[in-house]
Amino acid sequence: MEETIDAASTNTEILSIPDPATLASVLTEGVKNTIGDSRVKVTYEPEYVPAVPPAMPDIPLEQLAGMIKATVKVEVLDGNIAYLKIQHIIGEEMAQKVGPLLLEYIWDKVLPTSAMILDFRSAVSGELSGIPYIVSYYTDSEPLIHIDSVYDRPSDITTELWSMPTLLGKRYGTSKPLIILTSKNTIGVAEDVAYCLKNLKRATIVGENTAGGTVKIDKIKVGDTDFYVSVPVAKSINPITGKSWEINGVAPDVEVPAEDALETAIAILELRAELPELVQDVGALVADNYAFPS
Repeated sequence: MEETIDAASTNTEILSIPDPATLASVLTEGVKNTIGDSRVKVTYEPEYVPAVPPAMPDIPLEQLAGMIKATVKVEVLDGNIAYLKIQHIIGEEMAQKVGPLLLEYIWDKVLPTSAMILDFRSAVSGELSGIPYIVSYYTDSEPLIHIDSVYDRPSDITTELWSMPTLLGKRYGTSKPLIILTSKNTIGVAEDVAYCLKNLKRATIVGENTAGGTVKIDKIKVGDTDFYVSVPVAKSINPITGKSWEINGVAPDVEVPAEDALETAIAILELRAELPELVQDVGALVADNYAFPS
């Protein structure tokens, strides 16, 4: 790192770039080549104002319902297959506030189905506290499961995420098939959910390798300038694999182009539904034709 910095500090070609945006782009490429992490970016933003996390809005439940409907699509497909398309994973505070609406609009519709498809192909945002909520609906209430550990660098604190013993409504359970659709645009908290359920052997991932984002990024001002460095400041460590989905993303179990993922998932579920009958037919053939009756 020191050698790279020394080389950069004497590179008059870089230092003489007049356009700040171009300089930021060049610096970003230099950082990526040095540390091998595409999530780290240098930007020039003279009008940047640090974002302040908004407080829970005090708005009518009807409006909250409208917000949910805008980020979640729910449908029951042929074959009694539930389809949920989620773009944003809400956090604990929001889930508690809109719980009854979630049950009425989403969960009560999909609970009776025989299989489910979670579509994360467009999931690009979410809250860390929402991970245990989603995962818990597809696990048993007991024993509790260590889902994930998140290490926060600035505070030097590791937070363990565990499955929840009680939930709003009934659990989908552990026996009905679950497929998660992914794309190269699936990023952040949705990647964490997919990775957790995959390694718990609870879900099959169908689609593309995910983006390889992070659970938390901070934008840090560089000295007394209008340049900023976006840096991942937290790391997800899965207790089963001992590894992270970050940078490399979540690899699908069945790799297909994102646009073909839904059709492929439906075909997989239809085949699984036919398997018991196929096994029974094979058993009958063996019983009728095998040379040794015992």
